Amino acid sequence: MDLSSIASCLERGTLVPYLGPGMLSLCSGPTPPADPLALAAVLTAKVSVPGKIKNRLTAAAQFIENFKHRQTLVKGMNEACAVQALPSPLHRWLATLKAPLIVDTWYDDTMRAALAARSDWAEVQGLSQSEHFGTWVGWYDAVGAALPDAADTPTVLYKPWGGHAPAGNYLVSDSDFVEVLTEIDIQTPIPALVQQRRAALGFVFLGCRFNDQLPRAFARQVMKRSAGPHFAVLPDEPTRMEARFLAEQGITRIELPLAEMAAALCGAAVAA
Repeated sequence: MDLSSIASCLERGTLVPYLGPGMLSLCSGPTPPADPLALAAVLTAKVSVPGKIKNRLTAAAQFIENFKHRQTLVKGMNEACAVQALPSPLHRWLATLKAPLIVDTWYDDTMRAALAARSDWAEVQGLSQSEHFGTWVGWYDAVGAALPDAADTPTVLYKPWGGHAPAGNYLVSDSDFVEVLTEIDIQTPIPALVQQRRAALGFVFLGCRFNDQLPRAFARQVMKRSAGPHFAVLPDEPTRMEARFLAEQGITRIELPLAEMAAALCGAAVAA
């Protein structure tokens, strides 16, 4: 499938975006931390953390949670992610689509900001069991008001790791992820509406790397029982584990820099 065909499928809603922290590289101006290492550096700049875990985001977050309280961790995450990035042209183009599902696996508000011109969408975020024991996700409408249940809107923004807006929900510490990963194989933490919609969809991974167990585990479970096909923009040579993951999941690698892919998608949309 060529790039114009991928753009057409995104416009028709048979392919949907699966976004990672690398999407922030497309934004001009200030941005929040754009990868786990940068986020760990921000969190540990204000709280002393042992050197051996200082650069490991989930372990550093767990230390802060254990020794400084969960509220300290949430406050640090809120401060780190408070910078509002200016949505890139790709964010804005994706927001114009009636995509049945947009998956966003970073904590920033950029995709939410791009969608703000519309009212026909809702957001569902993963919740930490340390704060919301027994409740796996929280639903919010387009203005950020909490919803009591799933919203069957034309577009659902799914943030499995939580997000800064509207309520400072974060899966970030070791224990946050252990709780979810214990259940995710039987799909309990994944919203039923997301499971229903993905059955007819393929995913286009944008700004994602799979060189760590967590992004691979979540992508694998979010993709489960989806229709495909799947594509990943990955210009750098994949690591051994990334290559294995792409092959196992039937994901076609697109060897373009993300900025070139963004320009190609937006350009194909203009040409169409």
